[in-house]
Amino acid sequence: MAFSVSHTTRPPRPGEREGVDYFFVSRQEFLAMVEAGAFLEWAEVHGNLYGTSREQIERRLDQGVDVVLDIDVQGAAQVKGRFPQAVTVFVAPPSMEELERRLRGRGSEDREALALRLSNAARELAMAGFYDFIVVNDRLDGAVEEMKAIITARRAAARRRAGLVTAGLGS
Repeated sequence: MAFSVSHTTRPPRPGEREGVDYFFVSRQEFLAMVEAGAFLEWAEVHGNLYGTSREQIERRLDQGVDVVLDIDVQGAAQVKGRFPQAVTVFVAPPSMEELERRLRGRGSEDREALALRLSNAARELAMAGFYDFIVVNDRLDGAVEEMKAIITARRAAARRRAGLVTAGLGS
């Protein structure tokens, strides 16, 4: 399994590393990549552009690697439209109050940016029912275990294992 590293036009936060957390690019570079069809999905979120490299995802999928994308609801809809077999998981905060507390604790947004994030989060929560799964991130270890269970179950799905069963029956 691999985690996809997105491109973004927002500046790095303290401690974020190029190519590890994001690929940080200018708005001009990003829009040129959009024009060239370089993204599997892309969206403007909180006033910044974010996108997932089509080549990066296709290369990993061709290698048989499951890829995890950390994307917003706009991007998830684009991916599901292009890859209907994609498994979508909405990671939700336990409450809007807790989300606000976490964002304030991070200290990376001014008052206006925080208000925008909270407004967008409320809108995105309304879309959670369109996902295949919802994980409530109330306790990190519990949320991680739920994610592992979803991945394990999907890897064992009949559509993914049908070839193994028929190959075994033919011998």
